[in-house]
Amino acid sequence: MNALNLIERVAERTAPGRAPSFTEAHVITALEMIGAGRAVGRIRLSKVLSLGEGETRTLLKHLRNQHLIKVSRPGIALSKFGEKIFSELRSKISEGIEVPGSSLTVGPFNVAILVRGAARKVRSGLEQRDAAIKVGALGATTLVFRDNRLIMPGVGEDILRDASAICDLFVSKLGPKENDVIIIGSANDRQVAEFGAKTAALELLKSKER
Repeated sequence: MNALNLIERVAERTAPGRAPSFTEAHVITALEMIGAGRAVGRIRLSKVLSLGEGETRTLLKHLRNQHLIKVSRPGIALSKFGEKIFSELRSKISEGIEVPGSSLTVGPFNVAILVRGAARKVRSGLEQRDAAIKVGALGATTLVFRDNRLIMPGVGEDILRDASAICDLFVSKLGPKENDVIIIGSANDRQVAEFGAKTAALELLKSKER
């Protein structure tokens, strides 16, 4: 089972219980925190994810059921299998970076994520926008890196002329390569902006190529 399928399974309801309130974006963020190198405590995880302690316990239970983590007195850490899955995930989706507002963004807080090699799956970018909105974001902007430059699907090049500084920031911070995609999640809250970008990235990776 690949990383995307496992993340989806962790966020699923386990019968006969109710559906969890955390999303696949919460699962990715939890794996990022736990995989940062130091054992993480449940309380800190709960605060960063903005989840109640009960929901955090449920999330950890789901992660443990999929053999992705190990829990000990020092805290929570990735298992060997979890490290492998996290490495696979990181090969597809970068860590999010906060970026300033520009003509490319639609909210006060904006987080950009690189999705590797997914350009052929991009249609109009509306699919990513809608996925971000579903988790509370204001929207998402999709950019494709082709011929050593960023372009916006279905839109003329002129729209990016006034955003050259932010495009340069994306190139320097995220290091896109040919056919990579950059998704910017925008929201009234930084965490929601990041969750929007991650949810949009997952929507793109799960979609079929054109």
